[in-house]
Amino acid sequence: MNNQANKEASRFRSIFNGENLEGWKGDTAYWKVKDGILVGEVTPETILKRNTFIIYNKEQPENFELKLQYKISKSGNSGVNYRSQVIDGFPFALKGYQCDIDGKNKYTGQNYEEKKRTTLAYIGEKVVINALPDSISIKNIKENVKKNCWQTRDVVASLGDTKTLKSNVKENDWNDMHLIVVDSLMQHYVNGVLMSEVIDLDTTNRSLKGFVGVQVHVGPPMTVSFKNIRLKSL
Repeated sequence: MNNQANKEASRFRSIFNGENLEGWKGDTAYWKVKDGILVGEVTPETILKRNTFIIYNKEQPENFELKLQYKISKSGNSGVNYRSQVIDGFPFALKGYQCDIDGKNKYTGQNYEEKKRTTLAYIGEKVVINALPDSISIKNIKENVKKNCWQTRDVVASLGDTKTLKSNVKENDWNDMHLIVVDSLMQHYVNGVLMSEVIDLDTTNRSLKGFVGVQVHVGPPMTVSFKNIRLKSL
């Protein structure tokens, strides 16, 4: 590693100490630290009725890069949320942008806005999210969602063949995730490959800061693991 690369790497700081949940808040029925790894697990005895997160609650990053490694079981469904808000009245719930993760590799790397505008960009898409139409009330944005996808979006470029992009993701093994979030731009990389890109110009609904968190999802028993979680402010 050359000096420039060393300098760049040094700007990232760990936000998970690998020893305990210091700085993170979540339901310990689902989250624990084991052998230096943050593990989220749903068992037959702890089946979820709604998604639950463990939230990094020391800060709410605005412009940043986030790097981590993850591994997920075949039946798993998870994600990394950012610029997200806590939902009042629901413990450990977040709404906001999410880099999707799933063990069957149907959605990994797409941009899904949890509890808000739903899918913003599928795998392989570069998308511009336009302003909310005057015909849609901010109180009922579900009117602008069809088939779990936000309708006021323009796919402006392809990032590659979907099947080829998915083949870059390792099954039941460690994968590298890198999120670059600057102003209206959000890029999701998995193993060094850009999986989706969103430019969010919807000033009514977008978020420019918020919490980072990771998820276990409603569904069958599953395990998801995270390590080397590092943040760099921009």
